[in-house]
Amino acid sequence: MAELLKVEEIAPQFKRYLVHAPLVARKHRAGQFVIVLLHEHGERIPLTIADADPTAGTITLVVQEVGKTTMEMGTMKEGDSIEVVGPLGKPTHIETWGTCVCIGGGAGIAPMLPIARALKVADNHVVSILGGRTKDLIIMRPEMEGASHEVIYTTDDGSFGAKGLVTHALQDLMASRGKPDIVFAIGPAIMMKAVADMTRPLEIPTIVSLNTIMIDGTGMCGGCRVAVGDESKFVCVDGPEFDAHQVDFDLMMKRQRTYLNQEAVARERFLQELHECRAVPAPGEVE
Repeated sequence: MAELLKVEEIAPQFKRYLVHAPLVARKHRAGQFVIVLLHEHGERIPLTIADADPTAGTITLVVQEVGKTTMEMGTMKEGDSIEVVGPLGKPTHIETWGTCVCIGGGAGIAPMLPIARALKVADNHVVSILGGRTKDLIIMRPEMEGASHEVIYTTDDGSFGAKGLVTHALQDLMASRGKPDIVFAIGPAIMMKAVADMTRPLEIPTIVSLNTIMIDGTGMCGGCRVAVGDESKFVCVDGPEFDAHQVDFDLMMKRQRTYLNQEAVARERFLQELHECRAVPAPGEVE
């Protein structure tokens, strides 16, 4: 079991967890993830490692509370324990390309952090484009500024940085400076698809990290399979990173919608149970 050493809310519906997991911290490389299980009756979920400290034996997980399990994780406190398996997946391939653009959208900013750091250490010029619906939802700004040479911000509502999408910022960047040597993108599938559609005709190498439905994380269940070129790949063992120009995003997004009804039922049931639990006075409390 891995102890939660620190739990903090960093944005609306976002929490950062400092987890004591020495073996994972020692072996972690940029781009890898873990499978988390909250308790023996829980659901296994994949979470990308946002940071790791091998000396302290800790990893950092940043979680957006959108489904039943992530919302349940949001109720956990410092000192609670979870099961963590990993690190899993293939690490990001890092080399000296030149100018690297790192695009992070919403929750995708957290897994972009170790990649941007590794690219900077490898003597690349790192330009990060970070986007969110509002200013509050552009998470981990100080960390990404430290991992980048330049940071460009966009928000849907114009509350911070330029008003618009990350693709608008990428287009403006290329118009003023020319093509970057490589692009990395992590965020909602529709965002990554838009980035791929923009860079494909310009023949700019583009890497995306996919967050698909995943159960075991070791290639046995096949739930995370995606179409990449003419092949079926498993995100958990063949990825999570792939050539964006080869990914069938439409099929991937269709598969992601498979269990929307069941996810909604589980979420509502959890919220109802949580409400009922909080409505019951603790021993010694006055009703």
